[in-house]
Amino acid sequence: MTQKVSYKRHLAKTITWRMVGTLDTIVLSWIITGNPFTGLKIGLAEVITKMTLYYFHERVWVKVGIGDSRKRHIIKTITWRVLGTLDTIVLSWIISGNPYTGLKIGFAEVITKMILYYFHERGWYKINYGLDKRKRAKKWRRTS
Repeated sequence: MTQKVSYKRHLAKTITWRMVGTLDTIVLSWIITGNPFTGLKIGLAEVITKMTLYYFHERVWVKVGIGDSRKRHIIKTITWRVLGTLDTIVLSWIISGNPYTGLKIGFAEVITKMILYYFHERGWYKINYGLDKRKRAKKWRRTS
């Protein structure tokens, strides 16, 4: 039986992940380019593209038949990172004007973002916000 997940949950996850992800992008871009303003430009440009991509990624994963488990979170982490890295490479290339800079920033993020995303998913897995009452009742019975 598929768990009903509200759009509010996906919007909340989108916003919290974008805050974490944008900060990571800004710091890495600043370190790699040596220019804090380039880091800010790349990070802020990603806010719109990444929130849109992340929201739709969440909606697709509602329909994926892998049960709620660490395996699901690992696979979901990898699929999101592929999309996110491609977006970062393209935006970094456009903003910096240098394809090599785009690649360096994109590949640096692969490690940091996968670790951050995994823990973001594990944290949200423990939160019932936006889930139907059956999930809440089941979790309550297990902890009682």
